[in-house]
Amino acid sequence: MRNASGKTAVDRDGQGGDGKGDGTAAAPGPAATGGVVRSDLAVAGMSCGACAGRVAEALTALDGVDETRVNFAAGRAVVWHHPAVAVADLRTAVAGAGYEAPDEADAEELQQRRTAELHRRFVAALALTLPVAAVSMVPPLRFEGWRWFAAAAAGLVIFGAGRSFHLAALRHLRRPATMDTLVSLGTTAAWLWSAVVLVGGTAGGPVYFETGAMIVTLVLAGKWLEARATRRSGDAVRALAGLGIAQARLVDGRDVDAADLAVGMRFVVRPGERIATDGRVVSGASAVDCSMITGEPVPVDVAEGDEVIGATVNASGSLVVEATRVGADTALAQIVRLVAEAQGGRAAVQRLADRVAAVFVPVVIGIAAVTMAGWLVLGGSPDEAFTAAVAVLIISCPCALGLATPLAVMVGTGRGAQLGVIVKGAEALESSGRIDAVVLDKTGTVTEGRLEVVGAVRPGADDDLDDHDLDDLGALAAALESRSGHPVGQAVARRWPAAGTVEEFEDRPGLGVVGRVDGTGVRVGRRELFDTVPAEVASAAAAAEKTGRTAVLVGRGAAAEAVVALADAVKPTSAEAVAALRDRGFELTLLTGDNRATAAAVGAEVGIAEVIAEVLPADKEAVVAELQAQGRRVAVVGDGVNDAPALARADLGIALGAGADVAIEASDLTVVGADLRAVVDAIDLARRTLATIKVNLVWAFAYNAAAIPLAAAGALDPMVAAAAMGLSSLFVVSNSLRLRRFRGCRGRAAAP
Repeated sequence: MRNASGKTAVDRDGQGGDGKGDGTAAAPGPAATGGVVRSDLAVAGMSCGACAGRVAEALTALDGVDETRVNFAAGRAVVWHHPAVAVADLRTAVAGAGYEAPDEADAEELQQRRTAELHRRFVAALALTLPVAAVSMVPPLRFEGWRWFAAAAAGLVIFGAGRSFHLAALRHLRRPATMDTLVSLGTTAAWLWSAVVLVGGTAGGPVYFETGAMIVTLVLAGKWLEARATRRSGDAVRALAGLGIAQARLVDGRDVDAADLAVGMRFVVRPGERIATDGRVVSGASAVDCSMITGEPVPVDVAEGDEVIGATVNASGSLVVEATRVGADTALAQIVRLVAEAQGGRAAVQRLADRVAAVFVPVVIGIAAVTMAGWLVLGGSPDEAFTAAVAVLIISCPCALGLATPLAVMVGTGRGAQLGVIVKGAEALESSGRIDAVVLDKTGTVTEGRLEVVGAVRPGADDDLDDHDLDDLGALAAALESRSGHPVGQAVARRWPAAGTVEEFEDRPGLGVVGRVDGTGVRVGRRELFDTVPAEVASAAAAAEKTGRTAVLVGRGAAAEAVVALADAVKPTSAEAVAALRDRGFELTLLTGDNRATAAAVGAEVGIAEVIAEVLPADKEAVVAELQAQGRRVAVVGDGVNDAPALARADLGIALGAGADVAIEASDLTVVGADLRAVVDAIDLARRTLATIKVNLVWAFAYNAAAIPLAAAGALDPMVAAAAMGLSSLFVVSNSLRLRRFRGCRGRAAAP
């Protein structure tokens, strides 16, 4: 042959969640699998991780609900339930928990309105708080009756601009408390205490009107900035979802809605236009800008027979494309779905934070009560005891803790989508931090995945295998092989322009092809196909095979005249990618089912010393298992059906999106496109996101661990506590948003 080379959570995505308010979410769009329906809901009104836990608890309590995940940062909930449970029942459960579950069409508008409302309330609160703070803290500015003015203005801030905190606290009165409870208790206590002093006529008694007003203003500022940042974190996915075009022009000149395209329809793509849907080029040639999907900055040349991705831009020539995938089956739709699922994932590192958040607010209220009692018992004044207790309530707001993981995951996965890197779940982020060995499939991963002519020699005419010019003999071979469907024949047909008319054609399986072109007998194939093989031709063929190439003989009549060397060419960026992986300290292995000589040649070309060849698909998994048995944490990179078992076995599976669907399904990370450097970007981005999560969590825990004792000891004024609480959340937000600037090695290479 030719050698071409009960309320028990259902763990559907490998995250092992308990379905009881784990603070995460999943993908949009209801779907049914095995009799279980998955529904995605927008949830409005959540202010912290405790809110997410309450929504999850309310949904999971419904009969017929198997699993619930709620993402506070994204404002979404995903529910796996039996078909008998209607979406209306889910919305009712959310409303019963004190939150809104708007229709998907209204969710975006509701989020925009909420951000705008927070901004208006913050501006109004700031306008009233500044004069209250001025007269309260700067004695020369005080005037007759300034305390009454401060009481009225602060009351407008606390109970007007800050009304949402009090309403939420009342709604949750019989349920576990949230951050709204802390803010409401602290600000109300500050105003009422001051009002009692004022009405009681205690002229020298301390009042805290400015404290309550400042707390509300600072919290509103933090919530407004947080809402803006959360919206920005989803910009990448929204931008991807908006790449599709509204209309397509069919070959008969009719304009149709892109949503009405069906598989098999042919449409025209003019220069500068986006391609309406995934398809195959049936005529024309052009360069297509795929950067918005794959992250690769260099346009890809396409011609008849090449696949194109919907939403990419046709840069030059006109194309006629036949639709091969439409609607939810397109690459763009699948990317959006996968990213949304990943943004709902929960990393194991978050589980401790989830458990702490569930009991955090009640514990803080208890600490505040103990603080006040302790000050009074130890002889402190009532105002000192009160001030310390309020500072404890305000400094302990768990916003930073609730945002630490989901916001970083949202930003990281969104940035990955822009770069053509799809993270399938938060657990993949943690896996990326542990790997120390990378196993690379050869065919289609390191190499192009198809045979190409890499050399030709005609002994006697020339002896240089790198000389591709066979003159008329190459044209005759290309004409004959144009009738063949074999990879070898297709490679020969692509290399030389066919000349002449094929009058006879015979495919001899395992040997090659025989025929007649313009009256000349032509043979292309193995040496057994020829009656005569000159010694110099046989020697050239042996030399080609020794370097791992496939040698094909060409001749007129029954005598072999020339040797064509074919190989699966190494991708231009593979050596750079391998060097980058080695620089990161990974132990590299090239794994392939191809022969040893070919595998060794490819390994030497890209710089991989450890090469395992002639491995069957089932044995690839065994190789990975053996490395794991040696204590290695293994990442596998592959693209084919035969790579799926190894991808599933690996600690981290990375599939090239140009490969087989089964390989993509078995992986943890998917790289859209075929550039191996994107694998480096995928690992770097996953590790950067995980590092961001850890920094966020360390900060959130350390902040509360240090601040609560200081507040209880009276070392923090409530206003300072409110400012520190807001700055803590802003640190987590800004640290997470830094991931938007991640460029990767492809971005650095493209930069001037």
